[in-house]
Amino acid sequence: MGNRGMEELIPLVNKLQDAFSSIGQSCHLDLPQIAVVGGQSAGKSSVLENFVGRDFLPRGSGIVTRRPLILQLIFSKTEYAEFLHCKSKKFTDFDEVRQEIEAETDRVTGTNKGISPVPINLRVYSPHVLNLTLIDLPGITKVPVGDQPPDIEYQIKDMILQFISRESSLILAVTPANMDLANSDALKLAKEVDPQGLRTIGVITKLDLMDEGTDARDVLENKLLPLRRGYIGVVNRSQKDIEGKKDIRAALGAERKFFLSHPAYRHMADRMGTPHLQKTLNQQLTNHIRESLPTLRSKLQSQLLSLEKEVEEYKNFRPDDPTRKTKALLQMVQQFGVDFEKRIEGSGDQVDTLELSGGARINRIFHERFPFELVKMEFDEKDLRREISFANNDPFSAPPQIPSRPARIPPGIPPGVPRRPPPSAPARPFF
Repeated sequence: MGNRGMEELIPLVNKLQDAFSSIGQSCHLDLPQIAVVGGQSAGKSSVLENFVGRDFLPRGSGIVTRRPLILQLIFSKTEYAEFLHCKSKKFTDFDEVRQEIEAETDRVTGTNKGISPVPINLRVYSPHVLNLTLIDLPGITKVPVGDQPPDIEYQIKDMILQFISRESSLILAVTPANMDLANSDALKLAKEVDPQGLRTIGVITKLDLMDEGTDARDVLENKLLPLRRGYIGVVNRSQKDIEGKKDIRAALGAERKFFLSHPAYRHMADRMGTPHLQKTLNQQLTNHIRESLPTLRSKLQSQLLSLEKEVEEYKNFRPDDPTRKTKALLQMVQQFGVDFEKRIEGSGDQVDTLELSGGARINRIFHERFPFELVKMEFDEKDLRREISFANNDPFSAPPQIPSRPARIPPGIPPGVPRRPPPSAPARPFF
């Protein structure tokens, strides 16, 4: 594959990614990565499973991927998987891997089909993979099903944009061949953040399901909607093959045979298929990391110096020092303010997906309950106008009018207290 130093780049970034996930923050560093984007049933899961050579991803109707899955593929002589949240356990049965993904997803999002931006880190060691790191994002959906929130489409879109908007991210846009490329949800989102197509890699699935007499040759030759990194076609297993537990190795052989025998793709067969896609992504991610290293190194050094300076301040720390206590208290108050604001906005990690809370609840009260409560209020318009008129005559809101002759103050009224005008006095207009 090249020199040893280049091969170590992806594992190096994997270690950084694990470290940041463990402490629950990114340290304001955008690590080089490949984000997988596609609509529901576009074939994202099948592409990833073909890379690994195992069935390990949850499947079903509706939104199956409800949390980002950071999938780290590592070449190894032995085959097993491990999760960052239970690193001490090695999974050799990939059915258990699927069950663990489902259980960990439900632990954070609940069972009501809600989504969460908190990722799951999965590392797969296998002799059948190349070093590669991918982030599998929820499939783009249009219509909420079951008990999904009504704005699920916008929630998913916002989450995807959080990942693919970063300049450090390559975008793997997965589109089925039996869909018009102009209507591809994945390519539309990619174009929003990468209008020149410099960071986007196109993947065309389901080439074997196209109508007879049609093909995707112009797309795969990068003529129809050009991307700097081009398009690669793949043929995944059908739903019948998946239900019948068709071996992935056999499916890869059938894929190779399809490209070699199809008249429209025969001349480009060496640039098509899952093995070529995996090799291409490995090379492009490695090159992308190499190009990003100088910026990454300078940011890390800057943050290291800042942390060292902060540590230096605590060298001579005394627990009874009042200035330290004050500083600690101020930091706690500031952090509380940030966390409180996040809860109000609904942008924190601990978002309840079972009932409305924070900003969402306040918004609902003001837009749904408040107008009805306002309408139910009874008042007399004449009295209301009179009270507004009295309020407008407040002596503290405007300079007092000096009468031309001393006013006679009736007994019992203290000086300085304005008198109400007689009932016959005309009130000021409402507007």
